[in-house]
Amino acid sequence: MRIVTAQERENWLAEGKVLEKDARGPKVLALVNGSFLKIFYTRRRSFLARLFPYAERFAKNLATLTDAGFHAPEVIEIFWLDKSKGLSGCIYQPLPGISIEAFFRADPNRIKECLPALASFIKSLHKKGIYFRSLHIGNIILLPNGSFGLIDVLDLRKKRSPLGRDLVRRNFAHLRNHLKRKKLEDFPLEDLLQLYTSAQ
Repeated sequence: MRIVTAQERENWLAEGKVLEKDARGPKVLALVNGSFLKIFYTRRRSFLARLFPYAERFAKNLATLTDAGFHAPEVIEIFWLDKSKGLSGCIYQPLPGISIEAFFRADPNRIKECLPALASFIKSLHKKGIYFRSLHIGNIILLPNGSFGLIDVLDLRKKRSPLGRDLVRRNFAHLRNHLKRKKLEDFPLEDLLQLYTSAQ
């Protein structure tokens, strides 16, 4: 992984549009060429972050999804933003489309149209052993062709066999908690769960 120059980093921050941030600073920026810059702030000791950079893990998880036949953003480059602090980043080509969360907020009445396909998508992830701990409707993208993709997949693991009941239960518990935090309790989660149960 190369170390970006201070000037390059400053140019990205000055010219990019901040899409997501927290108390530590910008996390995702839309760059002028249409690609996205994702910044990974370390949650661990800096020497561990240098050994196992988040940007590298993110890129590997996206490759895992793609190899399993799912839609995921395409990584263009991973790099160090500040190696001494374990601060890594990547530039990727975002998926076209809209998150299920944004789709639901824009027109709640239309969400039931895509629930069967959404349930089948989640079931296919689980059947292929994909455990995405942070699975929620903000991380699932509805693509223009009606299929789905995943974003923000740092917390993803590929199991050798389909997910067991406990992990499936955890996945949906996280989704339920996300809906509660976002005050989206009117999302038809129970309908989604019923469709998931009957999905092939």
